[in-house]
Formats: sequence, structure tokens, C-alpha cells
Amino acid sequence: MKKQLIVGAAVAALTVVTLTSCSGTARGGSDSGATSIPKGSTIGVALPAKTSQNWVLAKAAFESSLKKAGFKADVQYAAATNTVPDQQNQISGMVTKGDKAIIIAAQDGSQLGTQVKQAKAAGIPVIAWDRNITGTKNVDYYVAFNNFKVGQLQGQALLDGLKKLKGNGPYNVELFAGSPDDANAPVFFNGAMDVLQPKIDDGTLKVVSGQTKFTQVSTQGWLAQNAQTRMSNLLQSNYSGSTKLDGVLSPNDTLGRAILQATKSAGKPNPVVTGQDSETASIPLIMNGTQYSTIYKNTDVEAQAAVDLVTTLSKGDKPKTVLDKKNNYNGVKTVPAIELTPVLVTKDNAVKAYSNNPTLEALAKAGQ
Repeated sequence: MKKQLIVGAAVAALTVVTLTSCSGTARGGSDSGATSIPKGSTIGVALPAKTSQNWVLAKAAFESSLKKAGFKADVQYAAATNTVPDQQNQISGMVTKGDKAIIIAAQDGSQLGTQVKQAKAAGIPVIAWDRNITGTKNVDYYVAFNNFKVGQLQGQALLDGLKKLKGNGPYNVELFAGSPDDANAPVFFNGAMDVLQPKIDDGTLKVVSGQTKFTQVSTQGWLAQNAQTRMSNLLQSNYSGSTKLDGVLSPNDTLGRAILQATKSAGKPNPVVTGQDSETASIPLIMNGTQYSTIYKNTDVEAQAAVDLVTTLSKGDKPKTVLDKKNNYNGVKTVPAIELTPVLVTKDNAVKAYSNNPTLEALAKAGQ
């Protein structure tokens, strides 16, 4: 699961992994039949509904980067209601209009097979952005932060925060995951469980509710009210009397704040809560100790990486990508990817982590 961001020095902290042959051609795509992408042509960007701050910021990031690269931007958000069909129609419209490449942040990556097939038939390169497009061979590239690593960082942050703030274990914890229609959500969760499952097995962590499967802990639509309701129900059912809740794995900041609101309403002490996206509403909470951690994923840098890929294709050059099955397998193929490196942020490193971002840096400094 980002604000007015400055690319600058952040690029140095973001790594693009090993080179593989992805057969980008002089015609500007991954196949010999791909359309050319001349400068001045229109690039489609299909974004999901505005459910979190990073999506709100993405439009301006793409419009700015595409303009600077010499392209026209056709950026569209999916509607808040009837969201998936709306995005499907938007992508089909981009194909019909003749956009020369289409960058897609999928509302539901499992339901875009028909649309990306249309793009493929028209010779239009398809770039999945931030979220993979699943169940299809017709996605050419994937640009995203390493989402399995995001989960690993969140899991380790939960362990570190428990040790730092809650004394010696064992610890009572609960687990939350993102929306089941988001291809990233299980990757985040699997990364976190890569770190947490051994500690559950050895008794360091106790999931009091017993809910440890993705299907049990997912949060439909990434909606705050869904997370708050589930947390309230968990507290009522499992944490009566002297039973303490020590920590909660939260997959992003929006859900983290909802979880904290539920514990506050129940009169419980703040648990150690993780997050993601470095939302401006969560930075003060991290600095005052209410929320323990977040993940910094620079929206401008992520958008720029996708635009740089389009520029590379327009020149007929082969992009530098990685084949990472654990992170980028979409059920049919491992999508050639440009992977960026996420940054774990706590109170201890927030000012340094946001030194390239005046808005976030100011919030962090104000909380020191």
C-alpha cells in the first residue's frame, strides 16, 4: 500500500537487480510486433480507486515524469464504485485510442486478462505498476518495490518493536493483511510470515485468535473501517480481562491507524503496530510512539522508473530487469521486473530516511 516527493538522492537508495534478456526491440516493446513509441505520443496510465494517499499522489507523479520525458499523459483513476469494470473500460479505451504504452496499477489484477490481451493484439506494451497483473501471459514488464522484502521488513519491525517496548516475551499478537483482490497483499503477508512464522512455532509469538492464514486476516478493499471492525471484534472475543495485546502486524498505515483507533476505543494500551506508505497522517504517530513503524516507498521514484522503462523501449533498447519468481510470478509467468528497494522507517531513523523529502522530513523533525 506517499506524498509530494523529490526524486533526488532517493534513486541512489533504490536498486535495480540483475540484468536479464527481455528482448526489448527497436519497435519499442517486448515482442517484434510491438508498436513504436515515438516522443510526443500518448502513454496510458490506469490507476485504481483513491483508497490511499499513494494513489492520490501517483497522478501528479506520472504527469510530471511523462512530460519531462517528452510524452503525453493519459492518466485515469478507477471510480470509487463499480471500480473493476470502470478500470477495464478505461484500459480498453486506451487501446482503442491508440495509446502507445499502457501502465497499469490494477484494482484487481486477476480481472484484466481481456484488456491486456487487447493491448497485446494491438502491439501495445503493458507495464504492471506497483501491483502485478495475474493469470495472463500478456503483461510485458512489472515495475514495483520488492514487495516480499516489504513484508520481511514489517515482520522484523514487529519483532524489534516488541522487544524494545514490551520487554521479554512471549508476546500476544494479531495479524492483518491487505485486500485479497490486490496481488501485492499475499506477497506482503508471505514476506512477513517468513520472519514471524518461526517465532510463532517456537512460542515467542502467540496469535491469541488463532487466525494466521491470509484468508482469515485479509482486509477487503484495504478499507480502514473493515480493519477497525475486525480489530474491535478480536479484542472483544480474545482480550477480555487481563489478556494483553502486545503487537499487530498491519500491512499499511491506513489500516494501522484504524487498528490503533480500535484499541483506543476498547481502552487498551497501544500495541506495537507496523505500517507502510509513509502517509503524512502516520508520521506524527510514529514520532510520538503511537505507531511503531512504516515503510517508505517513494511514489515519484516508482513512477519515474516506469517512465524510464517506456523511454528505454522507445529507443529500442533492452531494459535491465530481474526474473524473481518469489516476488513477480503472476500464476502464468514470472514477469520481467524492475524492483526498487523499500526502506523501513521508525522514530529512530525517520529524519534521515526522509532527508530527500521536505514534507516528510519536516513532519519527522517536528516530532523529535
